[in-house]
Amino acid sequence: MNALMSAHAQTANNAAAAAVGSQLVPSNDMPEVSVQQSVIVTGTRGANRTQFDTLAPVDVFNRDEIAAVESNDLNDVLAQLVPSYVVQRMPMNDGQVFVRPATLRGLSPDQTLVLVNGRRFHRSALLGSRGAQAADLAQIPTSAIKRIEVLRDGASAQYGSDAIAGVINIILDDTVGTELSLRHSQYSEGDGAATGFRAKTGFALGDNGRLVLFAEVDKSDATSRTRQRPDAIAFQAAHPELNVPNPVQRWGQPDLESKRVGFNAKYALSDELELYGHGLYGASEGLSDFNWRNPDTTTGVYRNSSVFPGWNLHSVYPLGFSPKYFNEQDDIQLVGGLRGYFSDRFRWDVSASFGRNSIDYTLSNSINASLGPNSPTSFYLGELSQEEKIVNANFNYELLVAALAQPVNIAFGTEFRNETYGVKAGDPESYAVGPGAASGLESNSNGAPGFSKRQAGEWGQDSYAAYLDVEVPLGERMNVGMAARYEHFSEFGSTVDGKLSARYTLTPNFALRGSYSTGFRAPTPGQLNTNSTNQGLDTKTLQIFTGGRLATNDPLAILLGAKPLKPEQSKNLSMGFTWKTPAGFSGSVDFYDIQLSDRFSTSASFAIPAGIDNPLRYTSVNYFTNDFDTTTQGVDIVGSYLTRVGAGKMNLTAAYNYNTTTVDSGRSSVATNVAQRTVFEERLPRQKATFSATYDLDKWSMLGRIRHYGSWTDNSGNATGDIFQRFGAMQFLDLAAGYQINKMHSIRFGIDNVTDEYPDEATFQASRGLIYSRNAPYDTDGRNLYVEYKVTF
Repeated sequence: MNALMSAHAQTANNAAAAAVGSQLVPSNDMPEVSVQQSVIVTGTRGANRTQFDTLAPVDVFNRDEIAAVESNDLNDVLAQLVPSYVVQRMPMNDGQVFVRPATLRGLSPDQTLVLVNGRRFHRSALLGSRGAQAADLAQIPTSAIKRIEVLRDGASAQYGSDAIAGVINIILDDTVGTELSLRHSQYSEGDGAATGFRAKTGFALGDNGRLVLFAEVDKSDATSRTRQRPDAIAFQAAHPELNVPNPVQRWGQPDLESKRVGFNAKYALSDELELYGHGLYGASEGLSDFNWRNPDTTTGVYRNSSVFPGWNLHSVYPLGFSPKYFNEQDDIQLVGGLRGYFSDRFRWDVSASFGRNSIDYTLSNSINASLGPNSPTSFYLGELSQEEKIVNANFNYELLVAALAQPVNIAFGTEFRNETYGVKAGDPESYAVGPGAASGLESNSNGAPGFSKRQAGEWGQDSYAAYLDVEVPLGERMNVGMAARYEHFSEFGSTVDGKLSARYTLTPNFALRGSYSTGFRAPTPGQLNTNSTNQGLDTKTLQIFTGGRLATNDPLAILLGAKPLKPEQSKNLSMGFTWKTPAGFSGSVDFYDIQLSDRFSTSASFAIPAGIDNPLRYTSVNYFTNDFDTTTQGVDIVGSYLTRVGAGKMNLTAAYNYNTTTVDSGRSSVATNVAQRTVFEERLPRQKATFSATYDLDKWSMLGRIRHYGSWTDNSGNATGDIFQRFGAMQFLDLAAGYQINKMHSIRFGIDNVTDEYPDEATFQASRGLIYSRNAPYDTDGRNLYVEYKVTF
């Protein structure tokens, strides 16, 4: 049998073994756990590595585990499956309500690399909190996923920029067959109804290939956990002739509709040559509220002006107004490649990819007060776009060494990547400073200023990389790995990073492992070159403030002390052990220490000096900087147990993460401002744990899951006089059951947050009607009920 077909046969055998391992079997007939361990492809370029064999911790989640989480957002799935993964809802937080920030091991969202089928997935166009520009996992349809591999270790020397916290590798489904499902859910409060349809079909292309197609359509209604604002109550009392809406603004999840399609394919052109590729396309539309503008107190928009005699905003919005923020997003990823064998021990793989994310913003129910009666009430705010083109060549050679029982695995390759970031200007009225500004009327579209022509443009960056990755089996007990990567960026120069890792088998069922690596995250063209305008509402004064974020190469930013951005650098140390037993126990414990220097954030805010042109009427400005250092330390504990209970089969799993981050030094606002430092160090729970049990009995399958989140700190974010609040630990209970009606039809139903738990109320946000913190690391909407009907053939 030729090399390529032999590899396919081996892969099929591995997949079959992994499938057997995922079934629950009696403890008195339990196969070796090595059979149950999944064969992985992330974090190693060697063949036939399992979770137990690998030199670094890798979590593997199969299709059934992914489907057991009630969400069409992959972020929510990972948050329930991965112990150190945290995602926030962020209601009414501009673009982050749609592109939600997610962190691994408490690090920045853009310090985790995302791969699809082992190929880099492009970033979102949104620059989120502190400028983080990460991949948007919500763009990847959950129904298209065969499994997820999460490498919890620094891997920049292997994969390049962003892999400081780890790597998430999404493996798309490549199986034959068709599956259709319809899911509906709703919160017990009566809102947030969501309906989703998923379809997947895979079929053979003759004897040489396979094609899988998938599609998803989802629609979810908004939620609202809001009380009437105290100032709205006072306004109603002062104006009994008016009928003020209750509530005047909504805090919760947005209205959202999304459609996603894709394919995954491979075709053998000859015995030693295979063509492969995959594609993903998504389109979504979402709508969110902004803060209510009180006609009696929001003086920046409600005031008389001699510039517009006889006009006042009371004639347009007598009840006040809450701007409506509309997001329209398009996302595409295309990958194609060829792979084959020079010989039985020498493999090659060449591929190219294209990825693009674009976000259009629109604002309605608003005003540019400085334009007076000439202002529209709806505005096109502009478009952000991120585009990436990648070409890479990878080679893998198994070198036979007479003194070694197993071959040395040598991987090497090269990569070219081009990134382009674009900003398209919005309607001129969305950023205009009209004649009324001279008399104190607010300029820009109120709620979210549009991108101006001065801010619009297109910027690019190229990078070239070469890597070497070697794994050496030093006898039957010891394996060591060494990796090095050189990468040159057109905008700031070169980086060189390395990794050393080792694994020592004490017994066939117990091994020690550890690694030390350096890593980096390169600043993106969007972070290097763009300016932006933002508006906020002070929770004390309830007045609007307008801030500007300048590019570091902007003359005013340079005047205020901005320096050119450079890569964030990391030193990752990880040590731990892993075990498995014939009785069905398996697990791992891994300690880590991540030292980060030149971390990326925003500077302190500056008032614009007198005499400096301020055409957009900024209250204050800041700029991106990477001028503080941190240390992140923690431990991941993962364990599972497979056994028979009565006539059924049970699988128990537990995952725990303890994580702390401390600011060591620096001159930025995070390092020097006590409030900012407190937020940075305590914004996420230090502890997060999940315990779950599944039980299969005849046609029934049942799931119980407990989720634990430790305490954390939030703040009001006021321009002055920041207010802090400590939130206590939370536990959630989830229950679900499934019934196999017959070979084709099945039904599943469940309840997330069975006991309808809510966190402490966010008292510091009460002035804005917010009940629960919008920065919570968990869902704050209460009990959620769902049902899913599935047809498989």
